[in-house]
Amino acid sequence: MYSFALSVFLLTVTPGPAVLTLAGVGSSFGWRNGLLFLSGLFVGVHLVCFAVISGLAALIMADPMVRFVLLLVSSAYLGYLASKIALAGTKIGFIHIVAPGFITGMMLQLINPKAYAVSTMLFSSFAFYPQNFAIETGLKLLINNAFWIPIHLAWLYAGVRVSQLDLPAETYRIINFVMAGCLLA
Repeated sequence: MYSFALSVFLLTVTPGPAVLTLAGVGSSFGWRNGLLFLSGLFVGVHLVCFAVISGLAALIMADPMVRFVLLLVSSAYLGYLASKIALAGTKIGFIHIVAPGFITGMMLQLINPKAYAVSTMLFSSFAFYPQNFAIETGLKLLINNAFWIPIHLAWLYAGVRVSQLDLPAETYRIINFVMAGCLLA
């Protein structure tokens, strides 16, 4: 169970499309819209978890053509987001969206390849209570949320705080390139 918790922490704390966008929403629109967006991310990541746990994601990914199309769409979208961040110049290149909200956050998670990869790894590995699938899955969800919620709140806070800083232009450019690299990685 400890190795599962450590894996959850490491996989959740690393930046992906959801947390980078969340920080951008916090930076551009503040706490209120950020929390609404975060609630959509939360529901979306749990829909992904349940798709993985139930086997629905595996069933969909079993078709090579569907898998290829989803890979292309996800890669193109992540490349687009990374280029917007890297080319933002002296402004923090968080992903700016017109009206972030619950639905936007939920939909981002549903197309987020990192959400599927992390959920698949976490819920198909680490059999620490193999005698009862329901208890193990429930514990995994609880442990996952114990890390997911505060880490995502921290990313939102970071976005809100960065917008309040008066950093030199070169620092903004460096932040943008680092964030774009994280997104592509």
